[in-house]
Amino acid sequence: MTETKKIAIGSILVGLLVFGLKYVAYWLTGSVALYSDALESIVNIAAAIAALTAIHVASQPPDEEHPYGHHKAEYFSAALEGALIVVAAVAIFREAIGALQAPRTFSWDNPGLLVNVAAGVVNGLWSWVLMRSGRRLNSPALVADGKHLLADVYTSIGVLGGVVIAAVSGWFILDPLIAMVVAAHILWAGWGLLKQSADGLMDAAPAPDTMDRIRHVIRDHARGAIEFHALRARRAGSALFIDFHLVVPGTMSVHEAHEICDRIEHALRAEFGKDVGVTIHVEPEHEGEGQDHGAILLHQCAPAAPVRQATCVPLPRPQLRPEG
Repeated sequence: MTETKKIAIGSILVGLLVFGLKYVAYWLTGSVALYSDALESIVNIAAAIAALTAIHVASQPPDEEHPYGHHKAEYFSAALEGALIVVAAVAIFREAIGALQAPRTFSWDNPGLLVNVAAGVVNGLWSWVLMRSGRRLNSPALVADGKHLLADVYTSIGVLGGVVIAAVSGWFILDPLIAMVVAAHILWAGWGLLKQSADGLMDAAPAPDTMDRIRHVIRDHARGAIEFHALRARRAGSALFIDFHLVVPGTMSVHEAHEICDRIEHALRAEFGKDVGVTIHVEPEHEGEGQDHGAILLHQCAPAAPVRQATCVPLPRPQLRPEG
């Protein structure tokens, strides 16, 4: 069993524990705001199950029907989680409207409040584990789950503070109002997850920092080539796909050009992990001339006749900020 799957199973167990604690807090206090907090935990459990399923599917090797692998299955998990958040928000709004008509009373020293604090601490620790592990393992499903839990932690802090104020002041009307704020907050979080999934399914480009790192790796390891252009990249779950055109001298042999391509591919996998697909279209020098397409010269050459046949000095490599 992979580390990603073990973490996903852990999310289900942690979700069950947190839901149990938050429901006990709601049962002890009768607070509709704490009810909204508990209901969001049900979404966490469902999302963790969906994430585990998606990670299992995404880990399957390519086959005849899916020659590029199953990596995008993880985006369906994030989309499902966003949809579940919307459903939970609607349920919270309904409960809060009923509580507005008949506010429920509770005391500030109710033990249910401490139980809710314990649930928040568990969620906070596990969200940190999920986001850290998800970035290290390049798993959008784990990162999405971690961000959702972190939002849940902030929500729990706000809910708890509002509930205490309501109990101390006697303004119990604050309880359903806080629940409505919680519902609006998780609606926004749900929208963010849906947008993230749509970007992944629509082959959106990676972050600018990632594109910069790709350019620098190519430039550092394309010794013997002249330039590259038409660079494109996309994320598909944990996989990164990169393609570009590489211009080489017209007199270069196929064997020499192939060695340059191999060197670039190995360097890209060393930089971004083994789950990287690289497609390089090699062009002879006369074919690459006059084509812009974001062309990047691999060397800074002194003018000579003919152009590009001169003594070349490698361009300095800029300092980069690590991704993530």
